Amino acid sequence: MSQTETEPRSIAQQETNMSLENNSRVGRTGADELVPSRYAVQIGDIEVLVISDGVLPLPTKMLGYNADPAERAAWLNHMFLPPDAFDWALNVVVVRSGKQTILIDAGLGLDPELNLPRAGQLIKRLEAAGIDLGSVTDVVLTHMHMDHVGGLLVDGVKERLRPNLRIHVATAEVKFWESPDFSHVSMPPGFPDALRAAAKQFRKEYESHLRLFDDEYEVAPGVVVSRTGGHTPGHSVVRVASGKDRLMFAGDAVFAVGFDHPDWFNGFEHDPEEAARVRVRLLRELAETGELLVATHMPFPSVGHVAADGEHFRWVPVFWDY
Repeated sequence: MSQTETEPRSIAQQETNMSLENNSRVGRTGADELVPSRYAVQIGDIEVLVISDGVLPLPTKMLGYNADPAERAAWLNHMFLPPDAFDWALNVVVVRSGKQTILIDAGLGLDPELNLPRAGQLIKRLEAAGIDLGSVTDVVLTHMHMDHVGGLLVDGVKERLRPNLRIHVATAEVKFWESPDFSHVSMPPGFPDALRAAAKQFRKEYESHLRLFDDEYEVAPGVVVSRTGGHTPGHSVVRVASGKDRLMFAGDAVFAVGFDHPDWFNGFEHDPEEAARVRVRLLRELAETGELLVATHMPFPSVGHVAADGEHFRWVPVFWDY
């Protein structure tokens, strides 16, 4: 693994151009980039780059709206987090396998109605990493919430993508957004309407690019997307495997609070009980295999291991490799 300013030289040799030369040229776009926004991981022969799309402030109740408020407050205090609102990380992954460059999720994009200016940074940060949008051969969507598809809806982005771009998403996810059910969520005002609008616009603009799968699909050698359901009916995770190395991008199946309290319901989960079951199953799998975990809303760079801790779990972040 390697931190942004010292990414492995092998990456510089690929067409994604995630190189030291590019970093020195465009590695910083201003004072707001003093904190690294990308982190490279080598999984056997496959290159993985975690990119921060920024953060969005959300009420702390979103972490576990079914939890006892006092218990939730105690957890936040234990984690040195503010009691009322916190910055929710947004992570996106770029994977290079063979001749394919795969973007896993696309960040928030821009939604002026929600006033979230610190998120939606993906496009400029891809550019800062030297990644040309035209080099992306595939996009995998863990699901179609706006913080996972919004980057594709930014003005001018579609025109820079390949005309034969393949976008992989579960059939159940596309079907769900034809008439989405929000009866079991607990979101801040404005979010349900924004989510509906983003999914509708995405479907309209990218219909011809969609490549649907039912349960599992190998996007590239060693890169497999699998539907889990729960968070949304078509929510999926991506497993990356090469040689002895393994990594799972878990999308929104795992949140920071989910290790201590996997039974707490997240406010964006459309089927919270099933989402909790999926979360426990995936955390057990990760604890047993020892593979790396990356997730959308884990604190950047969101690379670490999962350990079993009785009926709960423990998050073990990797040591940054400079």
